[in-house]
Amino acid sequence: MPYVTVKMLEGRTDDQKRALVTKVTDAVSETTGAPKEAIHVMIEEMSKNNLGIAGVRKSDQ
Repeated sequence: MPYVTVKMLEGRTDDQKRALVTKVTDAVSETTGAPKEAIHVMIEEMSKNNLGIAGVRKSDQ
């Protein structure tokens, strides 16, 4: 039973997230042989205030 977590900045539409879940599920099923019914995809969204790259928050760029 594969579990996949996708962490990304907030701001994607429901349609984009739906497509992401579908494509990730397909890729995991194709590469592992796991049935799609057993694959769990979790999307964790964060604000730009909570991500820093090279010492600078994304919200400050």
